Amino acid sequence: VRGCRKCRLCEGRLHALCGEGNRRARLMLVAQAPGATEDREGRMFLGPSGRVLDELLKEAGIERSTLYMTNLVKCMLPKNRAPKRDEIAACAPYLEREIALVDPEVIAPLGYYAIRHIFETYGIPLPPRREMRMLFGKAVSAGGRTIIPLQHPAVVLYNASYRASLVENYKKLGALPEMGNRK
Repeated sequence: VRGCRKCRLCEGRLHALCGEGNRRARLMLVAQAPGATEDREGRMFLGPSGRVLDELLKEAGIERSTLYMTNLVKCMLPKNRAPKRDEIAACAPYLEREIALVDPEVIAPLGYYAIRHIFETYGIPLPPRREMRMLFGKAVSAGGRTIIPLQHPAVVLYNASYRASLVENYKKLGALPEMGNRK
């Protein structure tokens, strides 16, 4: 991943981000792409959305050390634009390999593009984009895994009124058997 040159995104990055966390995690979060702070530091969820994620995980009773986090696209997107299909396709084998290696019971894709990719990968019908919010926090079984689509934590940075629904949906992750803090 770190030396990848499969698409144009390699030209503007400082770091291609590998996933990080517990390699035996039962829960895997799949975000869209690294932000500027993550690209600069070479680590997952360090910027403003990382602070929101930490708060959401705390509310859910989940410690970062118990999960694995990765991105759909491994390089920062210019001006935080949406990822293009060919960029997603270039990174997809990396994500597939991470899923195979970690073998999580639960995958929580965060945001539209991660949800769309995971749903397509597992053959789950995807509603029209305007109806996506109906999926948030709803568990779907596919391919021997539970998929729980969630809003990306960054949504709170743009509209604080979403915070309550995010807390409620992230708490569903902590309510899953053995997903909270392990004793």
